[in-house]
Amino acid sequence: MNLKVPNLLTLSRLLLAAIMMVLLSVSFLYAKTFALLLFILAGITDYLDGYLARRVYGVSAFGRLMDPLTDKVLVCMAFIAFVELRVLPAWIAVIIVSREFLVTGLRLLAANRGEIISAGRWGKHKTVWQIIVIGLLLIGVAIRDDFLRYARPSAIVHYDMVFGYIALAISVAVTLLTMVSGGMYFYEHRQLISED
Repeated sequence: MNLKVPNLLTLSRLLLAAIMMVLLSVSFLYAKTFALLLFILAGITDYLDGYLARRVYGVSAFGRLMDPLTDKVLVCMAFIAFVELRVLPAWIAVIIVSREFLVTGLRLLAANRGEIISAGRWGKHKTVWQIIVIGLLLIGVAIRDDFLRYARPSAIVHYDMVFGYIALAISVAVTLLTMVSGGMYFYEHRQLISED
């Protein structure tokens, strides 16, 4: 398969996501900050592959399918890591990951009939807000684990309390948006299910 630059950038996000997951799982100094930088780099590749596909190389079937899938992998890995880091309750990650599996299943059903479903407007909004929330949570985790490591215990406790409330609030909001976008996705493509 002759992969064009946008498709290579899309695949590079899988590698970045895997390295980011490792960094979020280890405890050495500045690991969380490096994870944040990799997440920013993944966001840049996401913008670049879309820009190059639309303006230079043309949108391919591979790109229409794999671009949203790699975004899903990145998002799911991040939210699962936040559960391990005790930033979020597990039910938030379960809802988000479940939605992504269900939508991917719908795409596979469409592909089985020779159709390719590109990301819709609701799905794009959902992805943008998920990425914003992940970025904010990564900043919060990096501050806590890398820059407040030697702060007074009382300062860390206060930070954890404030960060915990903010993390829960923005995560619940993006989870609701994720559920709504998933519902809209199934509604817009309900004929795929009804035909079966």
